[in-house]
Amino acid sequence: MRNSTKLILLFILVIISILLYGFYDIKGGFDYAFPRRMIRVAAMIITGIAISYSTVVFQTITQNRILTPTVIGIGSMYEVVQTLIYFFAGSMSIWVINKYLNFGVAIIAMILFALLLYRFLFRPDKYPIYLLLLIGMIIGTLLGSLVTFLQVLIDPVEYLGLQSQLFASFTKVKAELLYIAFGILILAFIYGYFVLRKLDVMSLGRENAINLGINYDRLVMNMLILSSVLIATSTALVGSITFFGLIVANLSYQFFVTYKHSVLILGASLFSIVALIGGQFLVEHVLELRTTISVIINFVGGIYFIYLLLKESRASG
Repeated sequence: MRNSTKLILLFILVIISILLYGFYDIKGGFDYAFPRRMIRVAAMIITGIAISYSTVVFQTITQNRILTPTVIGIGSMYEVVQTLIYFFAGSMSIWVINKYLNFGVAIIAMILFALLLYRFLFRPDKYPIYLLLLIGMIIGTLLGSLVTFLQVLIDPVEYLGLQSQLFASFTKVKAELLYIAFGILILAFIYGYFVLRKLDVMSLGRENAINLGINYDRLVMNMLILSSVLIATSTALVGSITFFGLIVANLSYQFFVTYKHSVLILGASLFSIVALIGGQFLVEHVLELRTTISVIINFVGGIYFIYLLLKESRASG
């Protein structure tokens, strides 16, 4: 089966998923329920595309298919920002009630964290990229420990509100924030469109890419920043989904046997949209909102991550 046919089939699945989620079992006024479901669908589409794009690009840069942008601690930084807000200002402060302010502070903090990390640690002539990843993992662990310490001290009522903020959820997304996230996504895609062919060359490795005329180190830096912006946007919009990028990116690699990033990114994006909408449908209509989609994704993603590790170890052995 050709990749174009596979993409068409996935696109049909996306349409079916949207229609099923949008129209299934609407109770009450249609004019009230349907627009709110479409807001969630829009959030899932934006989130899915942002995570898919950033993960595929990040894995091309690192030449490793089990790493995701969250490994450098961006998700942990989001938890730190939200925990500090609830710890010092409380759930009734303007930093929480004003969604624009909360969204802006979270995304700026995550992007600045990534930029500082890249600025001081990413020096190809001195430090390899894996040192950056290692330091990022260490910082992410330290930030996680700080979050846990503050959550132990926080008021129990504030803690409940904080937990709802940290777990990814599409039921609380504000339509106004979607326009901002969509604008960021479009700007990132405008730049990303012009480097798709360069990413195809980068997948050959550093030496081969340089020999073929690619300014490898600068492009790596630019794509790291792009990945950070996209993952920070999706995290600030709906919350952190740790293993989701790992799942959809590897599904795309296995389903589309190609080196072309235009196909891989589009395929991963379609997989992510189907998975998110299907997962949200399961959470709302089968599990009746007794859990969140992030719990399901992290559970499935954790198992899939272990499977990939075992597969890699067998292949290397």
